Amino acid sequence: MESVKKAVGEGSIFTLLPFAKKKVGIVTTGNEVFHGRIKDTFTPVVRGKIAEYGSEVIATELSSDDPEMEIECINRVLDKGAEVVICTGGMSVDPDDKTPYAISKVADRVVSYGAPVLPGAMFMLAYKGKNDETAIMGLPGCVMYEGRTIFDLILPRIFANDIVTKESMDRLGMGGFCMHCKVCNFPNCSLGTGIS
Repeated sequence: MESVKKAVGEGSIFTLLPFAKKKVGIVTTGNEVFHGRIKDTFTPVVRGKIAEYGSEVIATELSSDDPEMEIECINRVLDKGAEVVICTGGMSVDPDDKTPYAISKVADRVVSYGAPVLPGAMFMLAYKGKNDETAIMGLPGCVMYEGRTIFDLILPRIFANDIVTKESMDRLGMGGFCMHCKVCNFPNCSLGTGIS
């Protein structure tokens, strides 16, 4: 017992935080969806993941790849009361992808653009507000078709009001590779847990 006290100090070994029901805004970006060339299959996936936490989508916006339009759409969902903003599309390294730029212009602090987790390396997390009240996330395309990604590691922390830092995201690199098990048992697996 003394060795545990020495290692932990006066603090706790862990803290259990309750999930908070939050109002979510989704901004779907991309010329193909905006101009009706392809169907938006991203938003239903995101809605499903949000529903798992008892939160609701209160606003959705559709934007072309124009960064100024993306900024306007992000601000519109914020004006409608969104406490979490999720942007889908435009997160790769393609020169046409401007979502990271738009998020950085609206946010007060960018935590990370890129994560040491596969699937999900092109994930972006930023916060708006003096006390990081509003999380703004940019989701890579893999969230649309992969069972579990970086989004599944970060979303519970956002809904528990646990401010995510760059250091805590970097630590996800240990165990940051989904093994695509035949029967997924997430979260009882090594994905992003520091277990190799």
